[in-house]
Amino acid sequence: MPDSRVPAQPDLGMLAGRLLFAVQRELFTALAAEGFGDLSPRHGAVLAYLGPDGARATELSRLSGRRKQVIGTMVDELETLGYVERRPDPADRRAKLVCPTERGSAMIGASARVLAGIEDRHAQRLGRGEYAEFKRALAEVTDQQRHFAGQ
Repeated sequence: MPDSRVPAQPDLGMLAGRLLFAVQRELFTALAAEGFGDLSPRHGAVLAYLGPDGARATELSRLSGRRKQVIGTMVDELETLGYVERRPDPADRRAKLVCPTERGSAMIGASARVLAGIEDRHAQRLGRGEYAEFKRALAEVTDQQRHFAGQ
């Protein structure tokens, strides 16, 4: 007998969670095989938004939707692991930039390759146009939801 508490069709949150966890599992398994096994999916809140010139913790917090304190803890962990370093922000010497180290840049490059492969696989299955429209619609729904949630 089906459980009446579980909807017949997964809702938006369930689908988004399933997608996130499946992508993370594939990504972090591949990264571990390339020598980056000391990372965990939670580190993505920093690494996914980190460009080559670095970013302030407040910007990483805004982009990821995580609290600044959580980002600070993750930056501490990533600094200990050798993926990032804090540098003075040339625009404001009182502020710090979180910048990728050589190891961090290598991991970001590996991550980009793995994610491009995942996206290419889905684009091939759905068709390039349909996949592009799916991503556009998903980005719009995500932006709207973040707006309503106050992020």
